Amino acid sequence: MKLVVSLVAAMAATSAFASTPAAAPASKGDPKAAESIVNQVCAACHAVDGNSATAANPKLAGLNAEYINKQLTDFKSGARKNPVMGGIVASLSPQDMQNLAAYFSAQQPKPGTSKDQQLALIGQ
Repeated sequence: MKLVVSLVAAMAATSAFASTPAAAPASKGDPKAAESIVNQVCAACHAVDGNSATAANPKLAGLNAEYINKQLTDFKSGARKNPVMGGIVASLSPQDMQNLAAYFSAQQPKPGTSKDQQLALIGQ
């Protein structure tokens, strides 16, 4: 009898989950929509293609879009502190940040060179 009750309960729970609609996928960014922001704001430090020539400014090309979006969101919320980036993201909407993340993640990273060959070998 306990087995029958357990089976009925399991079937009821399964059918309840089956009727629950799936969560909508996260909105994807539009790389084309980000181009004006990239050209007017981001390119000065990160280059148009996301391959910054300066070690002080990280290369964004090819990074995961979710990672880029999280960093932008953290700069905007103040969870990640940087006075330059905090000021830059202050006027960006969540959609702008998703668009930028999609744009830079679609760029091809260019290989760089390391000044410290021992450290480069460790990184491999």
